[in-house]
Amino acid sequence: MKILLWGTYDTGKPRIRILRDGLRASGVDIEEIHEDIWGKISDKSSVRGAGRWSRLGLRLLAAYPRLIWRYLRARDHDVVLVSYPGQLDVLVLRPFAWLRHKRIAFDWFISAFDTVVQDRKLTRQHSPLARLIWWGERLASRAADMVFMDTAIHAKRMEKLFRLPCGSVGRVWVGAEASFFQRRTRRTEHEYLQVLFYGQFIPLHGIDTIVEAARLLNHAPVQWTLIGRGQEAPRIRAMLDEQPLPALRWVEWVPYETLREWIEQADVCLGIFGTSEKAASVIPNKVFQVVACGCPLVTRESLAIRELFGDVSHCIRLVPAGDAQALANAIRGCVETVRSLPDTCHADLKERIDAAAVARQFLSMISERFPETSQTNDL
Repeated sequence: MKILLWGTYDTGKPRIRILRDGLRASGVDIEEIHEDIWGKISDKSSVRGAGRWSRLGLRLLAAYPRLIWRYLRARDHDVVLVSYPGQLDVLVLRPFAWLRHKRIAFDWFISAFDTVVQDRKLTRQHSPLARLIWWGERLASRAADMVFMDTAIHAKRMEKLFRLPCGSVGRVWVGAEASFFQRRTRRTEHEYLQVLFYGQFIPLHGIDTIVEAARLLNHAPVQWTLIGRGQEAPRIRAMLDEQPLPALRWVEWVPYETLREWIEQADVCLGIFGTSEKAASVIPNKVFQVVACGCPLVTRESLAIRELFGDVSHCIRLVPAGDAQALANAIRGCVETVRSLPDTCHADLKERIDAAAVARQFLSMISERFPETSQTNDL
């Protein structure tokens, strides 16, 4: 099979790297036609002001003619894969893919409307900007021949939110990069239980719930480490300035390549605890990464997390969303039990979350949605 990966996709996100590398390892012929627009923007919601958006728009306007020219000259392929953030890419590509009689597979991954309007509430639900984003995403989802999200429950939410046909949005998990996240080689014994959270400090993560849980366990033998920065950082900083927590340290940034070292030093890692519909619909990168490293995990209960874990194992504890007391109780329980857990935590999930598994999910969906493509490649 020949797949053309096209557009302004963000290679800084593990999502596209995992899928791309998994497909290559599976023997798929991948050609890339790419313009790097997002390389220096880790959090797209941080792009504020007319000036920054104008500069970004000009970069896109300059990039698309080059991308289109290269696409029209590209060698033959079976499917064009447009990855995150590809809403505008799909709309630009559509007439040229039609011209070449090619199918478009769109990795929606993160909805701009769901993120900007419903989850982060950066604009009002019925504002002109919100309506523009909604209609743009709906058009993009209808322009692609195949659309997929990261979980089945997330896919169903997008179908409902954007009034799409039932079953039209597929699922391909995020997975974890084996080159960065491997099973822990040692378990350091600590006097205190070491609890680690890392992330971009967005509402979906529920950082305030973590801080409140740490406050409830202020006198317990637990030390908390937060790594990250983002939209919620000023509010969290104000909470900690008002009532300091000696047992909690906050590291604003560490290189992605060193995250495994931090996980290795932790006794327990935290997932997400936000109360939004989006938080209930996703399995974030950190969960796959923690599972790949074999570290015990505490995260919020959701239908999405059940897709990965099914019946919860002894290496994961699920708590109600936004419930600081439940999180504190779970961590208190970990003080008693976590050091007795085997080093084989999550071992049964390893082959379900690596790049090869992600590629298999994608290729299975291609075969199901575009059977003529798989038949052609079998000849």
